[in-house]
Amino acid sequence: STDAENKMLFYSFFKSLVGKDVVVELKNDLSICGTLHSVDQFLNIKFTDITVTDPDKYPHMLSVKNCFIRGSVVRYVQLPADECDTQLLQDAARKEAAQNRQR
Repeated sequence: STDAENKMLFYSFFKSLVGKDVVVELKNDLSICGTLHSVDQFLNIKFTDITVTDPDKYPHMLSVKNCFIRGSVVRYVQLPADECDTQLLQDAARKEAAQNRQR
């Protein structure tokens, strides 16, 4: 399994979450909640209707409603549990681990 295949797995997964509310924590500790509008193969994310989880710390973000987030600055993505096909992710992770053991 290559890095490109891993990216495609997550790309396909995130595409299935378009229209859902997700929380993204960035590497600068800013957490943004919003509706996932689109995602590309670099895992860049477009959000609509955003809010920040700590508006006191980031008051300049209060007027922002839509944003584009570069994939390389994302630390975590918190997924809505009821929308998450964890079985799909677990199967893919097991398959990757098996392939890595064969090397």
